[in-house]
Amino acid sequence: MKQAVFGIVGWKNSGKTTLTAALVSALTQRGFSIATLKHAHHSFDIDHEGTDSFRHRMAGAREVAIVSGKRWAIMHENEREEDEPSLAGLLARLSPCDLVLIEGFKRGDHPKLECRRRDARDHAPLAKTCPNIVAIAADHATEPGGLPVFRLHEVEAMADFIIEHTGITRRSAL
Repeated sequence: MKQAVFGIVGWKNSGKTTLTAALVSALTQRGFSIATLKHAHHSFDIDHEGTDSFRHRMAGAREVAIVSGKRWAIMHENEREEDEPSLAGLLARLSPCDLVLIEGFKRGDHPKLECRRRDARDHAPLAKTCPNIVAIAADHATEPGGLPVFRLHEVEAMADFIIEHTGITRRSAL
């Protein structure tokens, strides 16, 4: 069975992370199992100086797994010539769930909701140039271009839309 995915895209400061977190909360409260995948356009680090795992990476470990009774993570260092992993490759590494919400990956071929905020860095509509944008969420009046438009605070209505659009069902019901 192909993994159900739905994306949240928008320019910097458009509200993507806030909306993604709100959708995760709304969907998990309805009993869905949700995973998220976020694209970062900058160098990032979830591990910091002073931790044992950081020391392992600085010593040259290409992958470091951190494991406890509550959670685990694997940090992978890309080699200099190594490309960023593909969206399909990343999805294949995730555990089974009802839906993966993808923040970013504007050019992916999955269905997406575009966030538009007055405070965003750019205001050019992505729906005109990015594939598979199926709805818009905005904090201001905006040109819909034939797409459904939600206010950014209408999280429950957007959750309904995502459920209907993706056709997801709760794994426990399968």
